[in-house]
Amino acid sequence: MYTLAAQSAGGSWALLIVVYAVIFGGFWFIFIRPQKKEQKRVPSMISDMEVGDTVLTTSGFYGVIIDISDDDVIVEFGSNRNCRIPMQKAAIAQVEKASAE
Repeated sequence: MYTLAAQSAGGSWALLIVVYAVIFGGFWFIFIRPQKKEQKRVPSMISDMEVGDTVLTTSGFYGVIIDISDDDVIVEFGSNRNCRIPMQKAAIAQVEKASAE
C-alpha cells in the first residue's frame, strides 16, 4: 500500500514537470522568439538604408533620407525642402526602399 502511494506521488511530480515545461515552451514561442527575430531585423534594416529611401521614425513621421553618416541620418520631411532634421539611426522604425516605388 505504501509503494502504491509513493508511485502515484512520483507520477504527479512528473506530470507537474511536464506541465511547467509546456508552459515555459509556450511563453518562449509567444514572447521571446519574436523579440529575438525583431532584434536581428532592425540592425540589418538600418545597415541597408540608402539615400532616397522613405523612412518612418519612431515618433510617427514619414520622411526621405538625404544624407547618412556613421550614427546619424538627415531626413527631409514633407514637401518643404527646408525641413531637414538630423536624427540618430536608432530613431528609424521602418524603411521603404526607393526602388520599390
